[in-house]
Amino acid sequence: MSAEPNAKPVDSHAQQNGVRELEPLDPQITSIQPGGGVCMKLELAWGRVRRRYLKLLRPGYVARMDALRQGTISHCPHEVLDPRDLKYYQNQGDMRWADDPFAWRDRLPLVRVGLGELVIMGGVMLALSALLAWVYWPIAWMPLLPVGFLLWFFRDPHRSVPAKPNQVLSPADGRIFSVREIEYDDFLGGPAVVIDIFLSVFNVHINRVPVAGRVIGLSYRQGKFLNALRPEAARENESLEVRLEEGEPPYRAYRIRQITGAIARRIVCWVGPGEHLPRGGRFGMIKLGSRTELTLPKEDGLALHACIGQRVKAGTTVLAEYADSVSE
Repeated sequence: MSAEPNAKPVDSHAQQNGVRELEPLDPQITSIQPGGGVCMKLELAWGRVRRRYLKLLRPGYVARMDALRQGTISHCPHEVLDPRDLKYYQNQGDMRWADDPFAWRDRLPLVRVGLGELVIMGGVMLALSALLAWVYWPIAWMPLLPVGFLLWFFRDPHRSVPAKPNQVLSPADGRIFSVREIEYDDFLGGPAVVIDIFLSVFNVHINRVPVAGRVIGLSYRQGKFLNALRPEAARENESLEVRLEEGEPPYRAYRIRQITGAIARRIVCWVGPGEHLPRGGRFGMIKLGSRTELTLPKEDGLALHACIGQRVKAGTTVLAEYADSVSE
């Protein structure tokens, strides 16, 4: 299973195609949602029940899924019977199925990693609404409001991704609240520009890749849950960083950092080192309001289009453009 169908499996020879060697996966990243959470625990508990049912009553299905399985997984705390068992562990290897019977979930207008929250929290609200209808029907509609909000929050709209070369796209929906320059970035190897985007609870929370390239490494840091607009949030809040290198010369490097906020508590990132990601492809999300930080190389001829206060959309808004594209 892959939450981003266009992402390619890990290429063991990828380091020959660029200038940076792949980094080992951060040992703190043992799932696509390293911060855990109640809904994740409930889903994993349900998975244990589902696997017992399948092994006991549907052995033919289990055998067919085993025959269709490809690739390997380095870490998973439970037995893997079908693609659903890898929902939280798809970044731990390149395991996939030749015929995924659950691929239709990727075509829903809702993000697949949010379906668990929709079922669990939505189910609770629907049950409460039914109870209120029995007790005092005029207020039975009130619990349905949070259900509508959840559907809106986990929406995954289609985006038309610009194809012009050397354009850097926004990795998140929201509002730019900071654009600053730094003298030197050790991963980029030179001066850089950092763009901070604030995502409110009303924004689409899918994160998208600003340029086509391969994942060099990831790192996760536990931390606080301060308001994402506060300057110290970048230093102290929980965060996950994706380091990316362009797939073609001049192999520019980028940092994309997912940062939690006061309401957001769960960072999700389903890619791993060595994966080749398409421009505008989905790579993760932050659940319930947050901040996304993009660091890109500062070069002669860089045309920076991002400005403070600007509203942006992931995979659509052009934040910057490099010289060879601008000249065209």
